[in-house]
Amino acid sequence: MKILIIEDELALSKTIEEFLRTENYLVETAQDYNSGLEKALTYDYDCILLDIMLPGGSGLDILKELKNQHKKQPVIILSAKDSVEDKVLGLEIGADDYLAKPFHLAELLARVKSIIRRNARDGEQLLQYKNVTVDPDNRLVLVDGKEMTLNRKEYDLFYYFILRPNKLMEKTSLIESVWGDHTDQADNLDFIYSQIKNIRKKLKEAQADMDLQAVYGVGYKLV
Repeated sequence: MKILIIEDELALSKTIEEFLRTENYLVETAQDYNSGLEKALTYDYDCILLDIMLPGGSGLDILKELKNQHKKQPVIILSAKDSVEDKVLGLEIGADDYLAKPFHLAELLARVKSIIRRNARDGEQLLQYKNVTVDPDNRLVLVDGKEMTLNRKEYDLFYYFILRPNKLMEKTSLIESVWGDHTDQADNLDFIYSQIKNIRKKLKEAQADMDLQAVYGVGYKLV
């Protein structure tokens, strides 16, 4: 699961980033309006943590652009401005929740988990597809009730697919979903092929009623 933090307070942004990474989230950051808007419109995130006061513009304008572009990405506003007017305006524009600074990281995590559940899985605690069940909170994959062991990257990729069954995913999207801001550190595409190969093998061994199908020259889809 991937989260974007748009926050100009570097110390706070770093603290949130490190905390969420320990919870096995893939985290990207932006420190100003322009870079935040570009990432929010270009990539897909499971949740965006958005400050209102940003260098170069307002976080509320980023919300407006997401709405105008029909980008349905869950947004939690993080702001020191705790007035009722700001909260109501943010929620009216399209934010899913509002958290006033300072806040406890445990509360932030609870809000993030709740919003991801509500938006990505229509409020269901578990994700079910054919004979496979995924428990995102505990990062568990069950096939006919038996756990299928996946390493961290394998789980992240599989979760990305199972949220989008039968949808063709391009290799570039898959790479970005795994590596995020560090995509340029990957020398080639072999690591994606290796992860896909391992997942396919484990699905077959577990007798899952699904497979990752390669579409030559384009990418893969879960069928």
